[in-house]
Amino acid sequence: MASPMIPSVIALDGPVAAGKTTVGAALARHLGYRFLDTGVMYRALTWIALQRGVDLEEGEALGRLATETTMDLPPDGRPGEVPLVVNGSPLGPKLRGRVVEQAVSVVSRHPQVRGALVARQREIARGGRLVMVGRDIGTVVLPEAPLKVYLEASPNERARRRQRELSQQGEAADLDTILQDLLRRDRLDSERALSPLKPAPDARIIDTQGLTLAEVVQEVLKLVGRAVA
Repeated sequence: MASPMIPSVIALDGPVAAGKTTVGAALARHLGYRFLDTGVMYRALTWIALQRGVDLEEGEALGRLATETTMDLPPDGRPGEVPLVVNGSPLGPKLRGRVVEQAVSVVSRHPQVRGALVARQREIARGGRLVMVGRDIGTVVLPEAPLKVYLEASPNERARRRQRELSQQGEAADLDTILQDLLRRDRLDSERALSPLKPAPDARIIDTQGLTLAEVVQEVLKLVGRAVA
């Protein structure tokens, strides 16, 4: 059982490349919690839709695909090379490719898609001992989460982080192109009618600009009431 000082579920939100996934995974390892990056679920659905030639503007078709697709944490439920098991198979780095990156905001804005995936996310959260990251965890998916944290950083800083990530994957990464795509995604995520990107009213906001991973994790750990090793 988790210590009563530590929330059983931690909701971690923020815009693309704000550091949610890296921080969330490190936090989960530190606490011995399971880890779910909900963005991977939307990326997985986008990848499957592209593979099957599903029209990304067809919300009904995408909603059916989301309902029919099984998505689970890997057996140990911990962050690693396989963030998600989709239809019984592990999906990893391929979900971070440029094609999926450019299409995922279009897919995720459909209410049929969000309804199906949010239901699955809540089901996973019921098991407790979980760090869940995304863009609407504290506001929509788990509004009753005992701790909500929102990470932010400037667009330029986030673009540089994304460029490093793509370069490590062996993809060409022009900084200005990445910045413009990031700003486009910010607009889509913030202006969508359903589940827009914004901090929950009771979220604790951490500006990650200029902070190392260890420093950000330390700031979050202060909020969960756990001494930093």
